[in-house]
Amino acid sequence: MHTHNYQTTVNWTGNSGNGTASYKGYERSHTIVVEGKPTLPGSSDPSFRGDKSRYNPEELLVASLSACHMLFFLHICAITGVVVTEYTDRAEGKMIETDDGSGHFTEVTLKPQVTVKENDMIEKTHHAHEEAARLCFIANSVKFPVHHKPYCISEKDVNGKNGSTQAIR
Repeated sequence: MHTHNYQTTVNWTGNSGNGTASYKGYERSHTIVVEGKPTLPGSSDPSFRGDKSRYNPEELLVASLSACHMLFFLHICAITGVVVTEYTDRAEGKMIETDDGSGHFTEVTLKPQVTVKENDMIEKTHHAHEEAARLCFIANSVKFPVHHKPYCISEKDVNGKNGSTQAIR
C-alpha cells in the first residue's frame, strides 16, 4: 500500500472592504493554487451568490470524477490493445439542497463518447469502462452512485466507411 499526499491552497479574494460584515457584502471569489501549476479562479455556484465565470466546488467534483474515470479508462485501453483516438465526457451531477441549508450529491452520471481505431475494439471498451469504474480513486471516495453511460464508435464510422457503433451500458 502506498500513501499519496496532495496539497492545495485556497485563498479568499472576495473581501470588498468590510469582510463578512454582511451576507451580501462580500464576494465568494477565491483562487485555488497548487504549487507550480496555473491558478484556478473559484467562486460559489451562482445560486449561492457566486460568480458564474469562475469554477465552483460542485463543478470541480463532477470534473474530478470524470477525469479520474477517463485516465483509468485510457490506461486500461493502452495496456489491452484498444487504440482510443478521441474521448469526450459530458458528465452531469445532481445535488440536493436541504431545508437546513446543507446539501449533498445524490448521483453523478458520466457520459463518455469514445472513438477507437478499429471496429473490433468497440466491445473491448465495455470491459475497460467497468474496470475504470472499479479502480477510480475519486469514485471510490464518494458516498453517492457514479453511473456510466458510455458510447463508442470506430474511426471508420466517423469517416463513413460502414463501421459499427455501440452504446455500452
